[in-house]
Amino acid sequence: MPNIDNSRVLVIGGAGLVGSHLVDQLTQEPVREIVVLDNFVRGTRANLRQAIQDNRVRVVEGSITDLKLLRDLMEGTDYVFHLAALWLYECVHHPRAALEVNVVGTYNVIETAQQAGVKKVVYSSSASVYGDAVFTPMSEEHPFNNRTMYGATKIAGEQFFRAFYEQHSLDYVGLRYMNIYGPRMDYKGTYVSVIMKILDRIDQGLPPIIFGDGSQSYDFIHVHDVARANILALKSNVTDEFFNIGTGVKTTINELVLLLLKITGCNLQPEYRPQEQMFVTYRVGSTEKAERMLGFRAKIPLEEGLRSVVEWRKKDKQRLRSEVV
Repeated sequence: MPNIDNSRVLVIGGAGLVGSHLVDQLTQEPVREIVVLDNFVRGTRANLRQAIQDNRVRVVEGSITDLKLLRDLMEGTDYVFHLAALWLYECVHHPRAALEVNVVGTYNVIETAQQAGVKKVVYSSSASVYGDAVFTPMSEEHPFNNRTMYGATKIAGEQFFRAFYEQHSLDYVGLRYMNIYGPRMDYKGTYVSVIMKILDRIDQGLPPIIFGDGSQSYDFIHVHDVARANILALKSNVTDEFFNIGTGVKTTINELVLLLLKITGCNLQPEYRPQEQMFVTYRVGSTEKAERMLGFRAKIPLEEGLRSVVEWRKKDKQRLRSEVV
């Protein structure tokens, strides 16, 4: 079992939603140094405000497309978390950038980690590799039914890790996340989640919009649980395996909207519009393998988790207003 005491840990994409919560949790571990690499395109320095109070945390601005920088950072590194990626909608509109960052960039991470003698890498994959569910709950044996550029890049990353394990014995664990939500979600950018779109409408006093009949169902998992799963994966003696990281609980868009209306104390009625193109309409993961092999089970129920999002979003907007003043 890996011993992370007095180790040097590199968190790639450590200023993002999952990465910054992971860095926060790593500061509770007996590691010697935590190096955060981020290009700050989606991740923010504000996400690391708490973490950088710890003098073991060092932040480096840069990209996984910079091979020299990766080689330098990997020297003397014991463990790596690789969370950096162009997001799903960015991959739709910028497919060549998706190839350069998610595919070539991931290969750069794997190659430099292997060359530097890194002991283990935890790779952030995605349930996007599955596409729409052929059967539920979706186990890790579910076929790759992906139809998106983003999912294709994640499949490529998984296959690179398999190949490097086979050829070079580079230990790794891959995590296939379901729908992640939580404090520090992006609500200002071009590509924001359905939760933030609903809250935007509620803030404006407008009815939340539901496309189709609202029966589309997903597995929503809180970012604190996802960060914890990463640390469990690192500490486990498991290698060369992929795991679903979700709750195993199905939530429809109708249920999600009603919960957010309840939490915000809003009595608006949702507005239904014709179905738009959606990448996935049904995805709920089996949690059995992660429970059995990693000892991971999600702890935060959806309503409690959504309350944490609403409260954080309100405080963050107040913070941004005060900074402008």
